[in-house]
Amino acid sequence: MPPRAVTRSELARELRELGVTPGGALMVHTRMSALGWVVGAAETVVRALLDAVGPEGTLVAYTSWEEHAYDDADRPEGVADAYRAEPPVFDPPVSEAVRDHGRVPERIRTWPGAVRSAHPEASVAALGARAAWIAHPHADGYGSESPFARLVEAGGQVLMLGAPLDTITLLHHAEAVAHARGRRELTYTVWVREGERAGPRTVTDIDTRDGAYDYASLGLDVDEFEAIATDALAAGTGKRGRVGAADCHLFDARALTGFAVAWLEDRFGRA
Repeated sequence: MPPRAVTRSELARELRELGVTPGGALMVHTRMSALGWVVGAAETVVRALLDAVGPEGTLVAYTSWEEHAYDDADRPEGVADAYRAEPPVFDPPVSEAVRDHGRVPERIRTWPGAVRSAHPEASVAALGARAAWIAHPHADGYGSESPFARLVEAGGQVLMLGAPLDTITLLHHAEAVAHARGRRELTYTVWVREGERAGPRTVTDIDTRDGAYDYASLGLDVDEFEAIATDALAAGTGKRGRVGAADCHLFDARALTGFAVAWLEDRFGRA
């Protein structure tokens, strides 16, 4: 059977039917292969998302940075010396999004008018009316001054466009702001460009490499973010629907953050 062909107008219509809010702020995580055969590929997906949020809306994608590493152990064997000699420099307007996040984040990052936030590991790219406000240059990664906090403040939404629930990056924000016991942090140094100068920056943030909490102690059958999102859906936070050929989920950012904070504090205890 040939793959299902999906057009821009069809995607935009189904996004609105799912509940994407015109004029709102929308963070999207996308798995292109789940959508079917998209006529125009990632460009069409971005255009359809912009159609859905409208001219007063804002589209956001988690980009991080393809060259980010916490330390030498994250580099392939035998190349650490070269990286120490000439470390890659995070330059927000230029540095590539993580390829494993799919084609859409990099497409948004390189779109005319896109704004990139300044955190080398937790950066986002945004398009639209509130792009500069959400993807601001503050160095906070996931906490109360981060782009994720501003997405919540804006009453935004999170769309899993065929993407698995364990990739909901907003849940890192919940980890950062929850008053749960045992939160783990990680300190690392990266090179960052600011204007005409580049130099090392030491960053301390929640541990997004090994986990911000001891999730292994919970004995979960699935990834912790999938567990939180599944429980949220069961509690009535978020909705399911189809866009193209993909099973999708749409969450209110504030409601999902609140649910996740309570989930963490309940399981690990309130600090």
